[in-house]
Amino acid sequence: MSREIVNRICAALPGAEVSDPWGGGHDAWKLGGKMFACIGAMDLGVSVKTADIETAQFLIEMGRAERAPYFHRSWILVPWWLAEEDELRDRLLASYDLIRSKLPKKVQATIADRD
Repeated sequence: MSREIVNRICAALPGAEVSDPWGGGHDAWKLGGKMFACIGAMDLGVSVKTADIETAQFLIEMGRAERAPYFHRSWILVPWWLAEEDELRDRLLASYDLIRSKLPKKVQATIADRD
């Protein structure tokens, strides 16, 4: 897995935008101004939001993720060496869908459905 694969997956999502809010080579993917994925400058993997702290802890305990540094405990870091592309895509889509569901209905209505 790599930054390029994550960026390709995220770029294909309706309404997704990338920025580097802290400078120094971060890829922060946002939907409606809310982040759903972030690749740090050190390029160790991708951080994504989970539904809750318990889900994040479960994935960490199962060895499928690590705690995402600098993020809330509901975020996980999926290291490049750990996930296959299908699993990584699932984590990205789950994070995207979670953020989308929390956006105001008016904002949600302006974003096309994803395939």
